[in-house]
Amino acid sequence: MTKIALFGTSADPPTAGHKTIIKWLSQNFDKVVVWASDNPFKYHQTSLEQRSTMLSILIENIELNQNNIYLHQELSSRHTLETVELARKKWDDSEFTLVVGSDLVKQLPSWYQIEKLLQKVELLIIPRQGIITEETDLQQLKELSTEVKIAFLEVPNVSSSTYREQGDEMTITPAIKDYIYQQKLYQ
Repeated sequence: MTKIALFGTSADPPTAGHKTIIKWLSQNFDKVVVWASDNPFKYHQTSLEQRSTMLSILIENIELNQNNIYLHQELSSRHTLETVELARKKWDDSEFTLVVGSDLVKQLPSWYQIEKLLQKVELLIIPRQGIITEETDLQQLKELSTEVKIAFLEVPNVSSSTYREQGDEMTITPAIKDYIYQQKLYQ
């Protein structure tokens, strides 16, 4: 059975942290499926199409890419349950792991039809520096019928919002920086 990591992200813009996560996933899963999404809890500064293009650029520039990372923008939905159902139709003989940052753990119980979603996937939490995942929050997720794991991974302490708010170019990769300047984004 193929083990697929599902990693949707706002990617506004994708950062060096996203790159680290995707690279790590490619070393730990048979297939990594990535897409840019509109998070209903966030405001996005660039179009979904531009964020998808930036993710494509990021993937193309991952060193040691094991050729198992795929951008599937057609999976993007405001509701992760719909994304998972589309993925299950596309790869029906696979096991799915939904990958989320630890900053979303407290938010997860309020997601659209979360109980149904977590019955269809395992959950992998990517730690973020400065975000403490409380045991009570993990227990609440486990009670919703899912396997919950925390990745053993050190992600650079960068965020898309830091780039948007402060223009800190250390948070993004050179290829993403070039695209942002070419397209005159985040001015």
